[in-house]
Amino acid sequence: MIECLLGYSVTSGNFSSLEGMDNQYVTRILCYNILGGGTHRVDQLTKLIGSAHPDIVGLVEATDPQVIEELAQRLGMQFSVNGQADSEKRTHLAVLSRLPIVQVQTHSHPDIFTRKDILEVCVEEPGERQLTLFVVHLTSRFHKGRQSNLIRRGEVQEILRIMADKQGMQHALIGDFNSVAPGEPVRGSSLLRSLLQLDQLHKEKPALFVPYANLSIVRSFRRHIFLRKILQTIVRSKVLSALVDTMSSVYAQGGIDLLFKAGYIDCFRQVNPHSLGFTYPASAPIGRVDFIFASPELARRLSNCNIVTEGKGISEAEASDHLPVCAEFADA
Repeated sequence: MIECLLGYSVTSGNFSSLEGMDNQYVTRILCYNILGGGTHRVDQLTKLIGSAHPDIVGLVEATDPQVIEELAQRLGMQFSVNGQADSEKRTHLAVLSRLPIVQVQTHSHPDIFTRKDILEVCVEEPGERQLTLFVVHLTSRFHKGRQSNLIRRGEVQEILRIMADKQGMQHALIGDFNSVAPGEPVRGSSLLRSLLQLDQLHKEKPALFVPYANLSIVRSFRRHIFLRKILQTIVRSKVLSALVDTMSSVYAQGGIDLLFKAGYIDCFRQVNPHSLGFTYPASAPIGRVDFIFASPELARRLSNCNIVTEGKGISEAEASDHLPVCAEFADA
């Protein structure tokens, strides 16, 4: 089922990031999981997003409509969402755009997408050229082991089917994939170590504890003393830590190889062949799960891609538990 849902909008600002050199302009696309709607973090999110000067922003976990509207107003952008934030079962995706939004579609396949929807937004670049973004949030469900890989793989297969209509046209697929690219590392032992440190910090200084920094995970294993002792044993052992890192990569796959086979370009890896580029968790990143994939037509314009780690005095985990990815596409 495909629904066409136009979200709220505010007056747009500049059409693109004009560089003023030989009539060249750059369109910047930013992808960001803002964690639980970004409630009470509008200032931090505005500063971090604004520091990258994006023209288009794809937001994941955009569960608070007031936050999305305020971000759009502060950044001088239009915005569209995939639906009202009235159900925790929906993925809650949004796009902010400095460029005119000309079409919005929500693709709903609850039997395939565990988070219900993907959001398709078409914007118009200077020269009346259209650029389409697909924003996604793939399932996590890591407790299902290898089964979670198969679920994500099925989601990617359906996404490719949906995007087939855009073949030959410029488009991008962005979001939180809860997966790593084939052959890339996941430092799961580092995550366990950071959770133990958060647990200790919460005990010593609960008033200073950041409430959205994996608190639910910390609480879950705090209730199990035996489990905490196992985790402590793992992080103290080089052999066990290496084993956890290997198994973490195995259980964090899910269809990115299918995107490569279909010709999509991993923008960060294309520009940064040797950098880790970890995006999660923001306070101590252990893997790269947030991506901007460009179609071959769009990838020809790719000029830069980076992970945004700080901006205007806001750093790392102050705004969210993910780090944003920003890609630049130049044209003359």
